Amino acid sequence: MIPSDGKTRKSSDAPPKTGTAPAPASDPSVFMMDLLAIVPYYTAYLSRALLREGTKLTVGSITYYLDPDCFRSLGVPLYPGPLNLVGRLRLPKLSRRVLKLVEVSINLCALTLRFIASPPDVIHVQFLPLLRSRAPMDLWFVRFFQRRGTQIVLTVHDLLPHDTGERYKSLYLNLYRQVDAIICHSDHVAGRLEDEFGVPACKINVIPHGPFFYDIAPTGPAEILQHLPMAPNRRLFLFQGILSPYKGVDLLLNAWQTLEQACSDAWLVVAGTGSPELLEQIQEQVKRLGLQRVHLHPHYISTEELVALYRAADVVVYPYRAVTTSGALATGLALGKAMVASDLKVFRELLTDQENSLLVNPEDRERLAAALLLLANQPELRAAFCARVREMQYGDRTWQSIAVQTRNLYKDVLRRAAPESTSRGW
Repeated sequence: MIPSDGKTRKSSDAPPKTGTAPAPASDPSVFMMDLLAIVPYYTAYLSRALLREGTKLTVGSITYYLDPDCFRSLGVPLYPGPLNLVGRLRLPKLSRRVLKLVEVSINLCALTLRFIASPPDVIHVQFLPLLRSRAPMDLWFVRFFQRRGTQIVLTVHDLLPHDTGERYKSLYLNLYRQVDAIICHSDHVAGRLEDEFGVPACKINVIPHGPFFYDIAPTGPAEILQHLPMAPNRRLFLFQGILSPYKGVDLLLNAWQTLEQACSDAWLVVAGTGSPELLEQIQEQVKRLGLQRVHLHPHYISTEELVALYRAADVVVYPYRAVTTSGALATGLALGKAMVASDLKVFRELLTDQENSLLVNPEDRERLAAALLLLANQPELRAAFCARVREMQYGDRTWQSIAVQTRNLYKDVLRRAAPESTSRGW
């Protein structure tokens, strides 16, 4: 079972406050901020759960261009500002980026005018996509209302932007220290926030990451599977997610050579979009290694297809080099799959080696291959892992618990808000 209680790390150093804070409210008004729909499914599922709990919530996100029904299908109304057009249009990548920048600029100006008259008690930031730009208007927006007394809660999805090293550490260090409260999804990440970024422990709240797509009704085989020359009794291994170097697809392909030699009916599907350069590298690696039973699908697939693909998979693989949190893992848990994953601290908080999964060092090609081979040849072990994952009940009950913990955090930051005005050094 996922823990029903969130964890708040304690410290004797209380975070500084500024402005005239709103009086503690039993039912605070909250603006959920993911203005460019960077983490749309997380925002949508969390918002639905909070609305069900009675939270006075306004969801500031545009329509997600790859899945226009993402929010509407969950009954979550959107208010990003006066404009919400770009996400509804099929546009070339460059044009979409430029128009989204124009749209978010107008929306931020309009939201600022609206909130000057009636500011929310809490702004819950999911993502600040302009943070690394020369004109971080979303950050300015947050700073302005924090100075006016609105409390800022930040969910940390990635401690630092992946594959950028330490380049932006000082930028994120300042952000983490200045917000009023932080939500992260694991004790490991909480420890890093405290030890590496100097965040006071009393501001750090560990609330689990919830699952996606568990509530989508089963459909027929995914369309991408229908194009594979696979026999009905094939064993299907799946890697799914946005492709990035830290996710270790190259490590998985190296280990897959052993599977192709040992299992004539084992297939690997790599489904996910990514940069053209990385996709080209993966395609070249498949050719160089002479892999014959690897199907690359570097295109967006609908949520219905994604669920069908997961349900068809015998094993889901997460060969990550590093991780802060993983929506793909949450999907595997929600759909009750047998899994091979990297032996990383974040994963170990949800997975137990030899009990509900196999955890290995993906840099060790032989051990990764051995784990894949073991699950390929032992259907009883796969079934046992699936049963134990399903026992975690990773679904609506998880989101209900998350919503209660999050709502309690909103009330807590308002209770702790000091009326005095002091400088934060923004």
